Amino acid sequence: MKKTFLSALALAAMAITSLNAHAQKNPTVGGADMYPTKTIVENAVNSPINKTLVAAVKAGGLVDTLNSPGPFTVFAPTDDAFAKLPAGTVDTLVKPENKDTLDKILTYHVVAGRVSSKQLAAMIKKGGGKASLKTVQGEDLTATMSGDKIMLTDAKGGMATVTTADVFQSNGVIHVIDTVLMPN
Repeated sequence: MKKTFLSALALAAMAITSLNAHAQKNPTVGGADMYPTKTIVENAVNSPINKTLVAAVKAGGLVDTLNSPGPFTVFAPTDDAFAKLPAGTVDTLVKPENKDTLDKILTYHVVAGRVSSKQLAAMIKKGGGKASLKTVQGEDLTATMSGDKIMLTDAKGGMATVTTADVFQSNGVIHVIDTVLMPN
């Protein structure tokens, strides 16, 4: 009897654990599930709010790079962020003759390594309120806190807010931002 009870208890515990694991949802971006087993590009193509970024990455020839093992931290501007740029900017940037400029802007949104929002907040605290992040493009981004939000300041003084943090991928992490960052 005691053995049967313990077996039933063990089975119930496994079932609850299994349900909890199944109930944990993948993070979403724009309502689309982001899977930690997929790469940055594999997930980004499914995000309904990052279509402009995906088109720019394709035009810039960066798909293979962002599908590589990395790891990378990507500050991913939304379509609304790109829409804030002056009219015609995106159409001009994705032209083949502007590939170098496009690549410079896109790689300015990428930092080598996998930096979570918790790590970034700790870096900001350790830095007395700001942290400098070296981008793959070569210039720095400055990270600060505004309340509990992480803010990024670009080389031209423009500011972006991280609106969705810690979207982990197989080859890094995405932090969705509300403004396109600009290098010098």
